[in-house]
Amino acid sequence: VRLVESGGDSVQAGGSLRLSCAASGFPSDDYAIAWFRQGPGKEREALSVLVTDDGDTVTSDSMKGRFTISGDIAQNTVYLQMNNLMPENTAVYYCAASDEALLGFKESEYTDWGRGTRVTVGA
Repeated sequence: VRLVESGGDSVQAGGSLRLSCAASGFPSDDYAIAWFRQGPGKEREALSVLVTDDGDTVTSDSMKGRFTISGDIAQNTVYLQMNNLMPENTAVYYCAASDEALLGFKESEYTDWGRGTRVTVGA
């Protein structure tokens, strides 16, 4: 399984970005893709998850209303739309994959990870 993130950039507070995660090499059509992030000096945290069998999603409570996950399953690409960005959203954003179509937020549930894309939000 190969995951490649893109779309990270430097933006001002209040700006928006859309991150992409291009996935390939899955052994089946049913899997889960999650977005995580790790800010400077912080632990990695889960943001949102999408499962491909039914398109169901879950987003962490702290991100609801500003971050939205979506997917183009035919293109094996999952997106994270981020609006009204704030300086505390500065982080490296990772996508991760699980071969089980579960809406999980634990890092241990994901076996494959991308290398991340950096988002910097200025004040």
